[in-house]
Amino acid sequence: MTGSFVILQPGHSVATDLGRTKGPAFGLPVNGALDQFSAKAANILAGNADNEPLLELTALDFRMRATTDLLIAVTGAPLDLTVGGRDCPQWEPVSVRAGETVAVRGIRTGLRAYIAVHGSFAVPTLLGSCAPDTVVGFGLKLIEGTELATQRTTAPITQPHYGLPLFRLGLTKPDFTTHPVIDVTDGPDVAEFGTTADLLFTSQYTVSPRSNHIGLRLGGALPERQLTSEVLSRGVPVGAIEVPSREELLVLHRGRGVTAGYPVLAVVTSRSLDVLAQARPGHTITFRKTTVADATATHRAACLELDRLRSTIQTVFGLLGIGAGERWHELSPASGS
Repeated sequence: MTGSFVILQPGHSVATDLGRTKGPAFGLPVNGALDQFSAKAANILAGNADNEPLLELTALDFRMRATTDLLIAVTGAPLDLTVGGRDCPQWEPVSVRAGETVAVRGIRTGLRAYIAVHGSFAVPTLLGSCAPDTVVGFGLKLIEGTELATQRTTAPITQPHYGLPLFRLGLTKPDFTTHPVIDVTDGPDVAEFGTTADLLFTSQYTVSPRSNHIGLRLGGALPERQLTSEVLSRGVPVGAIEVPSREELLVLHRGRGVTAGYPVLAVVTSRSLDVLAQARPGHTITFRKTTVADATATHRAACLELDRLRSTIQTVFGLLGIGAGERWHELSPASGS
């Protein structure tokens, strides 16, 4: 059976996925969820494939009403989550009964949260992705009254023993802080900055309000390029740290254009890009140099964490009959004996 939910208070929310991987070949940014770890975890916790559409909330409060029974998961920055007025946990599957309102309030410490719905929902795609693209004007605009159809309904999962948690999944939640440490590797043009390149690691940088999904603008002590020759436009990676002016650093994020003409001082690691996605204006950033080998090991460790979570969810959902076979939703007291 299919279901749906209706947006009551959109805040600043978008429907997205892990990004438009085919986009750069056509000159389009990859875009997609800025905190990829939290987005993947939300979909896994909801019993979806990693790249299914989900909602990305930025800073503002959000409310939606389920028209049918649903199963959701909310990840990302710390926040207050209520379903039908009941306080509910983040980073766990949560049942929503038909007619109940899901409310997300008080996103704090970080900047973004993610809501995944079991079975996901139908949205338009471009080159295989629903990720919004402000350059070409693509993306579903979520407004009050928008109704999104889900591919499945899920009857409520109840815990008969009062006060006991329904799930113990063993997931290590990310740390959220107002003073994140960001790992970077040397960029292709680091030598052009001479000894001033070390300023990147001995200074603190403040996130500017002008930051967005295209890039974070950071104020602080700036390394200076020692050469005067022109830099030709070329391909730049997500995470490139540029010094485009004497006023601020620019850290390119997932909405970045695929080419640029500024020297690349360093490149943020994939795991630290998730951390930067949660940086609010006014947060202070410290950069730390790492190696490609260590960055790869950190990325693999995060992937293994998600793999373990996926395996656990598949086992638990299989026992509960979610997603396949007969549905066993009511846990009787005898089931725990």
